[in-house]
Amino acid sequence: MPVASAETDVLIVGGGPVGLTARALLERWGVRVLLVEKHRELSPFPRSRLVNVRSMEIFRQLGLAAGITAAAFAPEYGRIRFRDTLYDRDFATEAMVGINAPVPESPALGVVTSQDRLEPALLAAADAQVRFGVELIGLAEETDSVVALLVDRHSGDETRVRARYVLAADGANSTVRQLLGIDTTGPGALGGVTTVVFDADLNRWCARQPAGVYFTAHGSFLPLYPEGGWSWFAPTPEDPARADWPGLVSRALGPSAEVRAEVLRVQHWVMNAFVAERFRHGRILLAGDAAHAIPIIGGLGMNAGVADAHNLCWRLAGVLHGWAGPSLLESYETERQPVAHQTLRQAVANTQLLLQVQNRRRDQLQSAEAAAARIELPWSKGFFAQLGLVLGVAYHSDAVLTDNGTPPEPPASGTDYVPTTEPGHRMPHLWLTPNSSTLDTFGEWFTLLTPDPTHWERQTTATTPWPLRIETLPHEHIDLCDLRRHGALLIRPDGHIGARWRDHPPSDATLRHALTTITRSTPP
Repeated sequence: MPVASAETDVLIVGGGPVGLTARALLERWGVRVLLVEKHRELSPFPRSRLVNVRSMEIFRQLGLAAGITAAAFAPEYGRIRFRDTLYDRDFATEAMVGINAPVPESPALGVVTSQDRLEPALLAAADAQVRFGVELIGLAEETDSVVALLVDRHSGDETRVRARYVLAADGANSTVRQLLGIDTTGPGALGGVTTVVFDADLNRWCARQPAGVYFTAHGSFLPLYPEGGWSWFAPTPEDPARADWPGLVSRALGPSAEVRAEVLRVQHWVMNAFVAERFRHGRILLAGDAAHAIPIIGGLGMNAGVADAHNLCWRLAGVLHGWAGPSLLESYETERQPVAHQTLRQAVANTQLLLQVQNRRRDQLQSAEAAAARIELPWSKGFFAQLGLVLGVAYHSDAVLTDNGTPPEPPASGTDYVPTTEPGHRMPHLWLTPNSSTLDTFGEWFTLLTPDPTHWERQTTATTPWPLRIETLPHEHIDLCDLRRHGALLIRPDGHIGARWRDHPPSDATLRHALTTITRSTPP
């Protein structure tokens, strides 16, 4: 049987949140995209639960934030609770900052929502072709393209696709990463976990004390949807095929609960912890779990993958449209791999801190202390915000022009975030009007933010072919942005500051030089 053939600019492998976000972003850039997903449909399992404030900023840019929020839990579910069993009262609790209430550092609010609610919204955000039930089985790199061999898992038909670039977002067990022989570093497989999706009436214990996660000594409980449904996850038992899942869930609810769980689905999976040694192999780039598998505690993994896509897609668009040089893609790994390592360290720390809570509770009960006593949590109040990691990421690469040639300051550790306009950092959120943020001025273009647009307009006549818009920065924000009257900030399409001039541009070619340097392009 002859093999069919097709061509595209970018082949995306994997139809989870990262691949779907990349598809939506690239389509907005006018890039031809084909996405293939080996499963026949979107995942029916809840999987990831937390869309953090940075991801919601990206979805706000795509016009998706309101719809995602409407299908998600109310903000009061942005909380974790610790109990001996779900039937018992809290012995500790903590809010998820940036989820349970707005934070002044962002115009967006994160949400608790299940991945099977998020993915349909991302799928509907673009019209680019998606082929479900199609698996990648081979890759061959050529001088100016990648040839991928795909197979329809139902019919067995094969298709050869020639793509300018391949974006691998095919998960922790990435076929693409394995075909390329890219190794990983880190702990690796941490253990087997089972997720049980079930129905039960638990309102009498939870309705008045809502949470996104209830941690117990017998596994964790998560409400799935605002209208109902639950999941329970715990270490996979030795003989899962013979496990009494309804019985296990009911016992974890509590011996006095008198509730029988109606089990709907059971999924076994492995919790991984690693970072790929390389994020790029020629014209093939890794993103999301294919590049870094992050333990689930703290909800950092999927969100890190969404940030990967946001960092990468403007680069791909620039190279494909000709206003960026191919070497711009090298800075994707330079910028995102250190973030992946930091995110992995934070997730491991999260897991260790949660174990401390459980150990303290066990010691408390064994020492005959009052069972109703509360546990002092081993972290600061803002720990589960982790805004320093979520909003405080700083990039140091050839795609950033630093002040006086010095590198950006290291990003803050997980909890603390201090807004700054140092090049390499995310542009801080500042209200330009009552309903419009600085972040709302960014899109499929570079943005020049300046209190004096007239002073910079003559620079823009020499900025072809780069997409560029000038936005007025209100004078009340000059000091906050560390600028003077004629200063300016050049913001990359991913919202990170590419260059800063505190006052007058040094020459009439300043802006052109900056864009040429950042995009690694050859001036026409």
